[in-house]
Amino acid sequence: MINVDDILETIKMIEEENLDIRTITMGFSLLDCADSSIDASCNKIYEKITRKAEKLVETGERLEATLGIPIINKRISVTPVAMLLAASGGDPVKYAKTLERVAGTTGVNFIGGYSALVHKGFAAGDRELIESIPEALAETEHVCSSVNVGSTKSGINMDAVKLVGRAVRRAAELTKDRNCIGAAKFVAFCNAPEDNPFMAGAFHGVGEPDCVINVGVSGPGVVRAALAKAGDCDITEIANIVKKTAFKITRMGQLVGQRASEMLGVPFGIVDLSLAPTPEIGDSVAYILEEMGLEKCGCHGTTACLALLNDAVKKGGVMASSHVGGLSGAFIPVSEDAGMIAAADCGALRIEKLEAMTAVCSVGLDMVVVPGDTPEEVISAILADEAAIGMINSKTTAIRLIPAIGKKAGDVLEFGGLLGYAPIMEVNRYSPERFINRGGRIPAPIQSLKN
Repeated sequence: MINVDDILETIKMIEEENLDIRTITMGFSLLDCADSSIDASCNKIYEKITRKAEKLVETGERLEATLGIPIINKRISVTPVAMLLAASGGDPVKYAKTLERVAGTTGVNFIGGYSALVHKGFAAGDRELIESIPEALAETEHVCSSVNVGSTKSGINMDAVKLVGRAVRRAAELTKDRNCIGAAKFVAFCNAPEDNPFMAGAFHGVGEPDCVINVGVSGPGVVRAALAKAGDCDITEIANIVKKTAFKITRMGQLVGQRASEMLGVPFGIVDLSLAPTPEIGDSVAYILEEMGLEKCGCHGTTACLALLNDAVKKGGVMASSHVGGLSGAFIPVSEDAGMIAAADCGALRIEKLEAMTAVCSVGLDMVVVPGDTPEEVISAILADEAAIGMINSKTTAIRLIPAIGKKAGDVLEFGGLLGYAPIMEVNRYSPERFINRGGRIPAPIQSLKN
């Protein structure tokens, strides 16, 4: 039974500590929409999603009103579009424009799945889709894209890494008049999860049900407040506090997921219990790390603090939900986290330290803005480094890297909204071009042979 103290505590978390449900994401299998005619396939996609997701936004708003907890985004994820392109052929951008129409009709904030899974090589439609990503993201507002270039089982597809580096740079160039937003709507993965509700990397994996509801929670401000209240306790107690707080946060996600499932008549999938920050002061993963005792996020000790946080969030959250999935842990986007922005501004946090932090966090180099003249092969090499961390450590890693066309290190790129703004970080200027141009595939590590 929920008692008065629990109710008051939850109200305080929402009103004072930025607790929210970051997203409810409705996932759709589009395999039954495949057709030899791309126009027929697009029509099937539009009809299926708009029919089944007709009340998604309305349901989210009703849950906000009845439960009193903000649900920031209502989103849709779909089967990787490259699979449909393999059957239909034609101009892949037609699929992106269809998804944009779906977003307009349903009223969702984002729709993800303009994606390809090429970790072991290219199937029909994969190259064409990757090459079309810059145009697709430039010509749509709500469509998000992703490519999985590697996995622990398969190694890293370096031909795909090269193509993605080119696509990221081109996406930024085509949207330079909109603060290079095209690159911000794209993420490249190693070990991509099939049930991730967070953008830009959400897609509906082939092992998923025909339709499902996944939930992504937030709450860095709640964790920070709990640690501040605890004072000078030891590290073991810090881990315990994070676990208990993560349990409370995830419990709200479980409740929202179950209610949304019942109201929409769609199976409940998972809660992604990641701590997802915002540009709001206090709603920051970096500030949690500083509350643990760091003078500034990025100083020595940051990776250890982040490892503790990520593990404790998972341990606490997994007990509060029947099914946990997605990425789950702690996000460290630079532009979306006020503490990360401040740390990068003062020079405490550099891209090399961020890369070290990705070895122990939920994802990777997220919303990192680099100088506009960064060559495509450098972007590819940064992706290769991140993919290698994920491959060797059997975890998800990713990059969402934005070349700020026309700007240099030390400048600022403004996005607004949840994406916030970011200082432009310097990158190593020595060239990896010869390495990237070799192509081929980095073999899977020995720990892939576990079956």
